[in-house]
Amino acid sequence: MDGSLVALFGFMALFVLLIIRMPVGISLMLVGFVGIYVIRERAAIPKLAGEIFNEASNYPLTIIPLFVLMGNLAGVSGMSRDLYSAAHAWLGHMKGGLASATVVGCAGFSALSGSSLAAALTMGRVSLPEMQRYNYDNGLATGAIAAGGTLGILIPPSAGFVIYAILTEESIGQLFMAGVFPGLMLTALFVLAIWLVVLRNPEKAPNMADPVPIRERFQAMGRASAIVSIIIVTIGGIYLGVFSAVEAAGVGAALAFVITYFRGQLTRNNLIDVFSSTLKLTGTVFLILFG
Repeated sequence: MDGSLVALFGFMALFVLLIIRMPVGISLMLVGFVGIYVIRERAAIPKLAGEIFNEASNYPLTIIPLFVLMGNLAGVSGMSRDLYSAAHAWLGHMKGGLASATVVGCAGFSALSGSSLAAALTMGRVSLPEMQRYNYDNGLATGAIAAGGTLGILIPPSAGFVIYAILTEESIGQLFMAGVFPGLMLTALFVLAIWLVVLRNPEKAPNMADPVPIRERFQAMGRASAIVSIIIVTIGGIYLGVFSAVEAAGVGAALAFVITYFRGQLTRNNLIDVFSSTLKLTGTVFLILFG
């Protein structure tokens, strides 16, 4: 069968598998395996085994589990809540301030975990009850969480940048640096969009939090200094050339472990939750890469 025809049928089969809700990674692997089998029968199994081994043994990909681990540790240690509280203190009294604080919190957490899913889930747990308490429109509340989560694919250390860099043989560190300004700009645009929506439709955010005194705002920033310090060390270290992107991930994960320990949250149950969440998310990413 002609290769272009096989590719066409492969794309059609892939869309069908995704429509019936088969996992993306398994769908990609199945379509790819069948496609190779049709073109060259004997090459299918060696190709599948070779690709899995090559991807699993790719050293730069260790960035993904390390940054995901760092983000999960930030979640169980309370650093993510401190980050949201600081954003809440500075933005909560504005129109749509809690939604804006959610976006800013997602941006900060994305700079720690590199995962859109982790940012949305972690900040959603913290911010959604707070927005519901102030009678925010459900569409605005969940939209802010979803929009903030997308920043994880743009703000370094983005897992998407890592995968792109490996596939195109580009520098991971340079891609990380290239994502900083666009990520900050998109965060500001999201905040502006929320403000304009609430300005036009005040009923979507009927209640605003009371203004927080300046002293308490800086105290909230002080409590968030742990997570900010990790971000500065990892991203700043890459920018200054102190260490590579992989080394930055290891340093960041180690710092997160130390902070979690001194906060008294490095318990057996928390460790089980952290490692299981890290394995699940990492496994999902690697399964897609294998496909």
